[in-house]
Amino acid sequence: MITKPDKNDLRKKRHSRVRKNIFGTEDRPRLNVYRSNKHIYAQLIDDINGVTLASASTTDNELSLEATGNVEAAEQVGALVAKRAKDKGHQSVVFDRGGYLYHGRIKALADAAREAGLEF
Repeated sequence: MITKPDKNDLRKKRHSRVRKNIFGTEDRPRLNVYRSNKHIYAQLIDDINGVTLASASTTDNELSLEATGNVEAAEQVGALVAKRAKDKGHQSVVFDRGGYLYHGRIKALADAAREAGLEF
């Protein structure tokens, strides 16, 4: 019996295609996004040294959220990761959408990070 690949397998396939061309450096780190049904996570990654430079998620105590799996929460995470990146001296990043469509929570996070001062 042949089984269909699930959504996450297809996402991982898309992500690997995108990651062939996206690479974060110390000067211009990669802004990676992971989204689950309940939460959204964002982190700045230096791929050369394999180090996470800054991160933010809906599980952070700094954010006071009523619901964590919606567009408003994603906007707050985007603004927070941008603030933490600027505090560490990073203005310009490479956006890695993680194989997700650039729509909804992913777009909201990216737009909020741009408004907070990150360039990509």
